Amino acid sequence: MYLRKLALLNFKNIAQGELAFGEGINCLVGDNGAGKTNVVDAVYYLSMCKSAFGMTDGQSIRHGEEFFMAEGHYASDRGRSEQVVCSFSRKGGKVLKRNGKEYERLSEHVGLIPVVIVSPADSVLISDAADERRRFLNAFLSTLDRAYMQALMRYNAVLAERNRLLKLNPDETMLSIYDAQLIEQGERIHARRGACIEQLQPLVAEYYRRLSDDREQVELTYKSELNERPFAEVLQAARQKDLVNEFTTSGVHRDDMVLKIGGYPLRKYGSQGQQKSFLIALKLAQYAILAREQGERPILLLDDLFDKLDAGRVEQLLHLVSDDSFGQIFITDCNPNRLQQILDRAGCGYTLYRVEEGVATNPKETL
Repeated sequence: MYLRKLALLNFKNIAQGELAFGEGINCLVGDNGAGKTNVVDAVYYLSMCKSAFGMTDGQSIRHGEEFFMAEGHYASDRGRSEQVVCSFSRKGGKVLKRNGKEYERLSEHVGLIPVVIVSPADSVLISDAADERRRFLNAFLSTLDRAYMQALMRYNAVLAERNRLLKLNPDETMLSIYDAQLIEQGERIHARRGACIEQLQPLVAEYYRRLSDDREQVELTYKSELNERPFAEVLQAARQKDLVNEFTTSGVHRDDMVLKIGGYPLRKYGSQGQQKSFLIALKLAQYAILAREQGERPILLLDDLFDKLDAGRVEQLLHLVSDDSFGQIFITDCNPNRLQQILDRAGCGYTLYRVEEGVATNPKETL
């Protein structure tokens, strides 16, 4: 899949414009705050219907305006053409259209335009609580598997109802009804997450080895109460605790993805370079699985490529992604000379766009 043309109106600091992209590596260079990441986020938006950086739709509207619009024209690896338009207004909300037809539900779009992003924001997968790692898993699996997305949505809806009941005067009959529904969806979620992490583990280890000269072994494991006993037993054992705390204290909504290096927690024992290499390896593994499962190479977004990575590891990464198993790539960096030198050494063909105050230019196109 590759994005042939991107048109933006009132998106963050970009007032208006249109830009054509190449099928290979597209480099966006400019000072910090110029708008490079905003272009990348617009690409992500058109795939996932939301910002990659936790911004609300309203925060993505250019200051002083009432709406934004992003439009992408795509070509799939098999030659299929797609047009996707996402608009949001403060009064009318969000509208998403594919080839001129509006979606009834935004979730129907997720997975059509596969995308993987690597950015400094990924550090939350190491430093923050387990909910960030679950969020990564959920977004990844929802892109791959619509049945997983539906199970997750049902689970969360039942969980909210069960928690509401626990805050009132819960009776055993209603709790049993909610428990049965949680168990049905939760066991599906648990099985799919376990299978996914089993697929990710060897790929992460291999990509880490190729990215880094470090000899440490990296591990990715699935932590869940359901690994030890059935969900029904987990809920029953936690019943009194749930009643006291007035919320559901156990279940797949408390699962975690454990990251280790050399047998120890990555957060405590990994250097900044090791942590960043691990996260890139994780995203490349995600890319490989998406490409294999969907038969379509995702768009790869590498935002602020040199963040916590030395030039040697960046060059290794560019060697990795320059073969035919990868498709269209977007790279942002604030130092054009450094990036060009590494791309030239790696023998990668690329197109360079300079970004200043929300305007990106190359010799032929203007945004």
